[in-house]
Formats: sequence, C-alpha cells, structure tokens
Amino acid sequence: MKDKIYEYLLMLGDNSMILGHRLSELCGHGPTLETDIALTNISLDLFGQVRHYFQLAAKLQTQYKGEDSIAFLRYPHQYKNVLLVEQPNTDFAYIMARQFFFDAYHLPLLEQLTQSQDSQLAAIAKKSIKEVAYHFRFSSEWVKRLGDGTEESHQRMQTAIDYLWPYTAELFEVTPLELALQGIGVGADLTKVQNNWEQRIQATLQEATMVLPENSYSHSGGKRGIHSEHFGYILSDLQYMQRTYPNMSW
Repeated sequence: MKDKIYEYLLMLGDNSMILGHRLSELCGHGPTLETDIALTNISLDLFGQVRHYFQLAAKLQTQYKGEDSIAFLRYPHQYKNVLLVEQPNTDFAYIMARQFFFDAYHLPLLEQLTQSQDSQLAAIAKKSIKEVAYHFRFSSEWVKRLGDGTEESHQRMQTAIDYLWPYTAELFEVTPLELALQGIGVGADLTKVQNNWEQRIQATLQEATMVLPENSYSHSGGKRGIHSEHFGYILSDLQYMQRTYPNMSW
C-alpha cells in the first residue's frame, strides 16, 4: 500500500510542480505589475504544495533521499503530470485558460482529499484548499474579463480555450492506481470531480460569452509518463543544477 500512496503523491505533486514551473517562467513578464506578482505567488503556492507531497513521499520509499531528489532526479517517464500543465506560455490568454482548466479540477479534487482516509494526505489538502480557491477565483475572473472584453481579447481567449480543450479529458482518465486508492477511501473519485469541473467550466464560459468547444478529440499520456515535446525543455531547466552538481546542498 505504501507504494501505491507514493505513486499517487507523485501524480499530485508533479501536476503542481510542472504548472508552478510554467508560472515561474513569467516572473517579470506579466502584463501588469499586480498580475505579475499574483502569478508568481500562485507559483509559490503550488511549489509549497509540492514540498508537502514530496516530503511525505520521501518517507514511503528508499530510492530517493528527500524531497529534492524526488523532484529533480527522476527520469522523464517517471513524471506523471497531465499534459495540460506542461503546455507553453503562448500568450496571456493561453496562460489563463490553462490555469482556469486546472484550477477548476484542482479545487474539487482537494475538497475530496480533505476526507481521505490517509490523515497526512487529508492534512495537505486542508492546508492547500484555501490557496487553490484563490487560484480558481483569479483565473476564472481573467477568463471572464478577457472573454467579455474587447473583440481582440475575446478572440484570443476563445482561441486558447479551443486549443487547450483537448488536453482536459486526461484530468479525468482513471488509472488503475487511482481506482485502487479511491476504493479504499484514500484517493478522490474523479467522476465526482469531473461533474463539479463541468459545472464550473460551463458557468464561467457562459458568463465570459465564450463558446464551449465541441471537439471530442483528446490528448493523453502524461499520467503514464508519456509527455509532449515541451516536457524535455522543462526538465532541462528544473534538473540542471542537480545534474551538474550532484549532491549539492545550500
């Protein structure tokens, strides 16, 4: 059972880590100073969650010594984040659409995990949920602001929504690991998470005067360790210091 919980913690932590890294790339590049700081703070929130997940994960295995080794020394196929979070920062509309889709999933996921039979996982969820509620409020307000703004902002947001939509279905693909942990009350029920997600998405896009994409095609593979071409570049940034200076400590 420890092995299963360890792998589940990696899935949770990898999503937050890769999205947090994407947001960190924007430091100093936000459209306004206030938005720049907000995106940086969201990134820091996500990395804080990663630390909690990986600190707990480190106690459940012997291969990696501590949270840093788990974060930086795995091979690409050992990262189990969904493809959505590794998509690039194409423009501000893409950044907000990606964040919105993930936040609308992340919030009901954590709501369920607060009831997890694993007390430590439940504690992490309870600590993180207030942060993620803010993340969702921030990203959804930007989707509405851009969608119901100027002609250009509307077009850019619709383009971003249409492009990223095929990456959202993977959020709700139930792996054997997730199904097993759901069955014993440790993991979340992704069917319930999806129902909540769809309600949030539909309500926000309607208010934003956006059209819900009809494209049924979906990209997947991230949960199985099969990633997009963007992922290698992310890892080269994340792992450079640890690979160049093994066992380095501050």
